[in-house]
Amino acid sequence: MQNNPFDLDDNTAYQKWRADKLENYPSKLSELIVEINDPHNLTTAEHTKIINCCKISNMAIYVSKLTGKDKSIPHDLGKQFGLIELDNNMGADYDSITSLTVVNTGSKQKYIPYTDRPIHWHTDGYYNTKDKQIKSLLLHCVQSAIEGGENALLDHEIVYILLRDENPEYIQAFMQPDAICIPPNIVAGEEIRSLSCGPVFFVDSNGKLHMRYTKRTRSIVWKNDELTKAAVKFLESILDGDSKYIFRATLQAGQGLISNNVLHDRSGFNDSQEQRRLLYRARYYQRIAGT
Repeated sequence: MQNNPFDLDDNTAYQKWRADKLENYPSKLSELIVEINDPHNLTTAEHTKIINCCKISNMAIYVSKLTGKDKSIPHDLGKQFGLIELDNNMGADYDSITSLTVVNTGSKQKYIPYTDRPIHWHTDGYYNTKDKQIKSLLLHCVQSAIEGGENALLDHEIVYILLRDENPEYIQAFMQPDAICIPPNIVAGEEIRSLSCGPVFFVDSNGKLHMRYTKRTRSIVWKNDELTKAAVKFLESILDGDSKYIFRATLQAGQGLISNNVLHDRSGFNDSQEQRRLLYRARYYQRIAGT
């Protein structure tokens, strides 16, 4: 493909894409926030502002005054951005949207998203097969915790730039078809997800950059070569540092994140009997339309 900024042999295209990407990049969280009235029916101006945020940074945070346990909110909001093909993952509810809250019984309780413990940096569905990659993610907050539950957010295209500027060979390492392997998920002796290997970065059929990653060492096996090890070490230095490109937000009731599955983490949190953290999570196989 000509004029491909993600081709290591096409530095001209990369430098143009890089300059365009960084020219108007947000410098503070407030630039990602879009106030909306009715998430079921966005105005043209609200929709445009969210799209423009996502074009620049692959994410936007919407703020509405509409609260309550209405699962039609993420459904209807997603549809307005062409997001209809939901990933019906193992933890999802009957409607393929997942209720993220602390679970103390059953099979979910051993999975960290259903606890109050911190979650390391990751992209959602990093363990999915290549034909079912999570291209976009919507998080809608029904109720925040009484303390904690902050998300850190980092655009995967910025990560690509930081890695390539440091050493283009890091990108080469991360685009290897066996850069990472996700071990099988075995529950009660039954394999419910098989071994999955693939690249960290790849370019999809629409020429868009996609990233799959987790910092959880128990959930991933890196290719055992020196270049990959060096690339992982540099990536972790970015994630553990104070990069100006990392945004931090604690979603409150009625607020949400819509993104092209950017890197994110979650701090630990505390609930009370009266106030228990609940977010709805929708994962999609499409990117946000128009981005």
